Amino acid sequence: MTLNYARSALILIDIQNDFCPGGALAVKGGDEVIEPLNRLSGLFAANGGRVIATQDWHPADHVSFRELWPVHCVQGSAGADFHASLDLKSACLIVRKGFRRELDSYSAFFENDRETSTGLDGFLKALSIDTLVLGGLATDYCVLFSALDAVALGYKTIVVSDAIRGVGIPTGSVERALESLKEAGVTLAPSGEIQ
Repeated sequence: MTLNYARSALILIDIQNDFCPGGALAVKGGDEVIEPLNRLSGLFAANGGRVIATQDWHPADHVSFRELWPVHCVQGSAGADFHASLDLKSACLIVRKGFRRELDSYSAFFENDRETSTGLDGFLKALSIDTLVLGGLATDYCVLFSALDAVALGYKTIVVSDAIRGVGIPTGSVERALESLKEAGVTLAPSGEIQ
């Protein structure tokens, strides 16, 4: 799979300490996405592609802590930091999401009200980006919603199959997410096929 890097962006989704082993909302094998994504970051940087990272960035009293999830990725905390092994030197943009107290955000593009934009789409369109390659955490939430929004916004969308890991809550959510991605027209490809 050969990319036109001048029109492509790699999006590293929520590769933060709290989502990696030992974190407050740890995804099993979450740190295993880092090596293939670091390799792709280098490839994008060497060929003029863009690298973007997203970061969960919650206030301490965020709505999702009351209803859904344990306290995680609190603004300024060690848990909200990117994993130390993640190579961000090529990143041209960091998109912080979920920072509004009463509004959660899974997608890199929209808050969960499906109306409030993160600004990412405008940034990409201004650069004439038409192809997105996504990897990170977690398959069944932030990767899923980001990829579905990317397709809906008109981007050719590729999810790196060996650089995603899922929460798996509720049971079967990862399998349903992968099926939803395929049905939406997202390409699932291993990192080794991207060049």
